[in-house]
Amino acid sequence: MSTTAADVPTAVLDLDCEHLFSGEEIAWRDKVRAFARERIAPVVDADFEDRHFRRELVADLGRLGVLGMHLEGYGCAGAGAVSYGLACLELEAADSAWRTFVSVQGSLAMSAIAKWGSQEHKQRWLPELAAGRAVGCFALTEPDGGSDPKAMVTVARREGGDWVLYGAKRWIGLGSVADVAVVWAQTEDGVRGFVVPTDTPGFTATDLTNKLSLRASVQCDVRLDGCRLPADAVLPTALGLRGPFSCLNEARYGIVWGVMGAARECLRVAVERSQERRVFGKALAELQLTQGKLADMAVEYQKGLLLAAHIGRLKDAGTLAPAQISVGKLNNVREALRIARTARTILGGDGVTSDFPVMRHMANLESVRTYEGTDEVHALVIGQAVTGFRAFA
Repeated sequence: MSTTAADVPTAVLDLDCEHLFSGEEIAWRDKVRAFARERIAPVVDADFEDRHFRRELVADLGRLGVLGMHLEGYGCAGAGAVSYGLACLELEAADSAWRTFVSVQGSLAMSAIAKWGSQEHKQRWLPELAAGRAVGCFALTEPDGGSDPKAMVTVARREGGDWVLYGAKRWIGLGSVADVAVVWAQTEDGVRGFVVPTDTPGFTATDLTNKLSLRASVQCDVRLDGCRLPADAVLPTALGLRGPFSCLNEARYGIVWGVMGAARECLRVAVERSQERRVFGKALAELQLTQGKLADMAVEYQKGLLLAAHIGRLKDAGTLAPAQISVGKLNNVREALRIARTARTILGGDGVTSDFPVMRHMANLESVRTYEGTDEVHALVIGQAVTGFRAFA
């Protein structure tokens, strides 16, 4: 009798590590897992095919409590880092688009306002964003400076008592569906962040429609053509790149966990299919080469999960260093991709069809590998921590 992917024992794949998590952490995991399986998984293949962002799920995620769940107050759940990580894992097990949404909303836009905003910014936007009544985006990346924010050319100039923004941003998640954008721009005092309602004249977001990855999500080109903002639109305590980098580290942390969800689902599907499919008179799972592949996939998934848990505990303890986040992001995305590619080989030609989620996860992970720091960027962060020498240009 064959099993379904959902019936492959999670405890076996997870190295029986449930004892590593508290009751509260497991409760967060289980309710997000149920939501992802019931609300996202049944429709995500069609949404990926149709390039459809299911906006109605935003308020449901707000009611679930996962939007800005790591933040305190203003309607946010105040959950621990490991709870947030497990939520990211379960969302990305359904599709990277929805972990990406939660990251952009909570780890980027909401974290920027919570860390660096005025009391007025926090009161105006955080409760709305936490509840999913509003959507936020984070406009840092530019067309020619993805990995080099120092080269930012978007500017904010003082005109009387106002700020006026000019420039362009690219690959901005949620830009066209957002109600508020946190925009980073050069000023005469250095890089500053601005809270920009997206109905401000001169703010334009255009969907990128030719993506072969993250198709159930929204990424945009953003134009800032003389966006006029009041003086209090600036994030008052963010000066220099320390502001956006602090938010990027929050998002990178979620990725460390999230990609293990995609890896787990690819592994589970590969196990199930290998048990069902018969070749040369026996189940594919009985063949030594197949078991070797599955064993390697299981080992790397389990190592990645344990690494995520270790990094989460460091974060909860307040001792997590940026280079440690880079270790997690570099390793776990790289290994999740290898797991997806190996799972595809076990599925054979069927692996490139939408009958299985593996090719969708593989395509999505290519985007995740690039955003929030490429492999090369994280390798240099780790290299600097190891050698003491900075190799960035």
